Amino acid sequence: MPYVEIIWDLDDDPEGNVVHLADHGVTKDEAAEVLAEPLATEASRSSGRPIAIGVTSTGRRIAVVYEQIDEVSVKPVTAYDLDGEELS
Repeated sequence: MPYVEIIWDLDDDPEGNVVHLADHGVTKDEAAEVLAEPLATEASRSSGRPIAIGVTSTGRRIAVVYEQIDEVSVKPVTAYDLDGEELS
């Protein structure tokens, strides 16, 4: 399901989701692309949170772990590359 609103922490908040994604080499734009048009969704085995899996416009395959805030809003928690892994 595509989401209309993505909730981001401040770009320079060291505890925020923007910095956490950047630590994994994923940008806000890349995460937003996958959340807008996921190819698949599943649940994280470690946290139980939902994961959106998809491909960015540059062909990068990533997974975005997020919290569902309401029917149209999500807050990304982390994201990572899926290189070498099969998409569900």
